[in-house]
Amino acid sequence: MIDKTQVLEALKGVNDPELGKSLLELGMVHDVEVEDGHVSLTLALTTMAHPHKERIVDSVRQAVLAVDGTQDVQVRLREVTQEEMKRIGPKKGQQKREPGAAERLNNIKRVLAVMSGKGGVGKSSVAAMLAVALRQQGKRVGVLDADITGPSIPMMFGLHNPPPMGPMGILPAETSTGIRVMSINLLLPSEDDAVIWRGPLIGGAIRQFWGDVVWGTLDVLVVDLPPGTSDASLTVMQSIPLNGVVLVTSPQDLAGMVVRKAAQMAAHLNVSVVGLVENMSYIVCPKCGERIKVFGPSWAMRTAMQLGVPLLGKLPLDPELARRCDAGEIEDYMVDAFEPIAKEVMERASARPSTPMF
Repeated sequence: MIDKTQVLEALKGVNDPELGKSLLELGMVHDVEVEDGHVSLTLALTTMAHPHKERIVDSVRQAVLAVDGTQDVQVRLREVTQEEMKRIGPKKGQQKREPGAAERLNNIKRVLAVMSGKGGVGKSSVAAMLAVALRQQGKRVGVLDADITGPSIPMMFGLHNPPPMGPMGILPAETSTGIRVMSINLLLPSEDDAVIWRGPLIGGAIRQFWGDVVWGTLDVLVVDLPPGTSDASLTVMQSIPLNGVVLVTSPQDLAGMVVRKAAQMAAHLNVSVVGLVENMSYIVCPKCGERIKVFGPSWAMRTAMQLGVPLLGKLPLDPELARRCDAGEIEDYMVDAFEPIAKEVMERASARPSTPMF
């Protein structure tokens, strides 16, 4: 019959896809019990929102079931403790991503991520308008485009040339009003080229945008996250000290349901949610000025109440904004409706940033 030693031996070949190390080496396997071929064990994940959770559990089951005498495998899940996280992190003498030369020189006072549960709600345009509004308020602003496979920030700002290289790292591109921008689209041979990368490469690019770009002194760095709760969002929340997350939704209850998942992810990773912005809330009739609710009644207030966060504002569906974004002229768009939202975001953002895990 199978015994505990055989179980541990079988698990030596099972890695955490995100960290690239054996679960045993990381100390993530606990409470292994074997009785009459029935195996039970506990996995301590870095977060219960781990994007590869099901894959890891399935790999563990398959590895143990492959051992002769195994009848079944029960896998329990929990999050790692702070003490365990210290052990999972790189030890002295191990190779680790040291802070880049640029990271040591940068002085970024606030980092705000803009996140949505699903695509198509105008998250990137909200991130861009937040940057523009904060810049108009006299703040030094940067935008980190973490949507590696679907970057749209450069086009909105009319940026098409590759950023220059400095002696200490990559220099961000700069818009006409002085907003500093870094995006994978600025580094591609053609802005139409597809970025067909798996999670580890995407995570590596995001960490480089944080540590190897010479952002200099910024009052605010706005991070435009991709939709959903997968690798890129997890990398940002685990690797970058965030002062808060701004959630973006649209009027439909479906969008509200998905944005609640994003809020749950932020909570799991101890990142504060600043508030909720409803985009495409209505369209203004150009003839009579009536507000027409194209996507039906708003569920944003109910969603905000369920999350226990403020509803920061409702933005219209504006053809002029779409035109300005297509033309690379978002800085010329009238962001009057967004100014109070930007002000409230800064007031509500946590003064203490989250602590990166890696």
